[in-house]
Amino acid sequence: MSRPLSTRGRLLGAILGVVLLGMILAGGVTFLVQSERVIANAERQLDGFVSTVSTSEKDAAELVTAAIPGRTDGTIALDGATVLGSTPAPPGLNIADDATLVASLAQAIADGRLEGRLDSDQGPLLYAAVEARGGTIVQVISMDQRMELVALSSVTYGVTALAVLILIGVAGYFATGRLFSPLRRLRDTADAITIDDLGARLRPHGNDEISDLTTSVNSMLDRLAMSVDAQRQLLDDVRHELKTPITIVRGHLEMMDPADPHDVAETRELGIAELDRLSRLVDDIDALADIETGALSDAVVDVGALTDRVAELAGAIGGHVWGVEQRARVRIRGDADRLVQAWLQLADNAAKYTAAGSPIEIGSAADDATVHLWVRDHGPGIPPAARHRVFRRFDRLSTRRGVDGSGLGLSIVDAIAKAHDGHCSVSDTPGGGATVTLHLPVAGAQSPAQLPTPVRAGDVVMQREATG
Repeated sequence: MSRPLSTRGRLLGAILGVVLLGMILAGGVTFLVQSERVIANAERQLDGFVSTVSTSEKDAAELVTAAIPGRTDGTIALDGATVLGSTPAPPGLNIADDATLVASLAQAIADGRLEGRLDSDQGPLLYAAVEARGGTIVQVISMDQRMELVALSSVTYGVTALAVLILIGVAGYFATGRLFSPLRRLRDTADAITIDDLGARLRPHGNDEISDLTTSVNSMLDRLAMSVDAQRQLLDDVRHELKTPITIVRGHLEMMDPADPHDVAETRELGIAELDRLSRLVDDIDALADIETGALSDAVVDVGALTDRVAELAGAIGGHVWGVEQRARVRIRGDADRLVQAWLQLADNAAKYTAAGSPIEIGSAADDATVHLWVRDHGPGIPPAARHRVFRRFDRLSTRRGVDGSGLGLSIVDAIAKAHDGHCSVSDTPGGGATVTLHLPVAGAQSPAQLPTPVRAGDVVMQREATG
């Protein structure tokens, strides 16, 4: 099967086809206009000849003698089929020596056709005849000779057009090659990219649509590389996290004495506990995947009511004194359930890493650009050097590695913040401790006075955006 013509070839062919068609139309129209003009000039010459002879008092022989022939015409005096005289040839046409032409002219005059067109050995001729004293004066014009200049112009135009077409083809070949070179580089780069090597990039050239396409492809490759790296990291982390419970369960099963009911019961309890931990891990991974794929609802969230709801739910975490430090009186767009999940995760994390009985505050505030949702504890705090690690998957601070959890809690919080186009930060609590804050953009945020009274969904106040 033959390979189809390339896009470069099709584009160049289309350009040349349009140019060729335009040249043919321009040449054809020019040829027709010039031909009509030549015929019109010949007819005007014959009309002038008729007018001049009709008003002359000279006889036919004298008129022929006085006529000055042109290169493409001649004049002859006839008496029936007898030639009385003619203008010399050259420079004029050789009429008197052409017996066939003379006979044709005599017959046309005899038939009363004093002007018209005749075909002869000298090509098509236009003629006009006028009765004069002693005979008939006839002037004949050769159309082939009159059209020689038009034909020469047409040939010159054709050769020039062909040369221009060739030049356009050569220039177009290099121009389209330069135009499609970024696409070839894009193709070569795409062919070179593999799942093991996503580092190849294109360098944009210029400031046109192809340059924009190159930038978009590079951006897509960046996102793809980040996604692949994140998946690889997740798989590595999950593999690492799964090894420990599997090793623990397998080791206890191998060491278990089936004949000892107490050993069997202890091994069973340990296995169930480890499986429960694996189940929580899988649930957290599933939640993280849902968040990172953008599976969030879109609603108007009352931040003040959200603050009260989170405080109420956090109060169920025992061993600490919970309080609301501040409430933001603003409404933002977002997924209220996910925001509650993230805020409660921060509260649960603070409770795990601070001493029992210590106070923990939650609060919210807003400025012109950002809404801030925070949890503030008075525990040992987080060292500045370790703050970049706390939102990594399966990364726990070494100070409290015995704390129960999957290691994905703060990763989920960070993912929820990013899904709302926000971010998380860690700062010191005055007097000791850590403050973890969700920063959410106020784009689309509204004050309570700007919106109707929201509908209560559960205990979180939300107002769904009207549709339709």
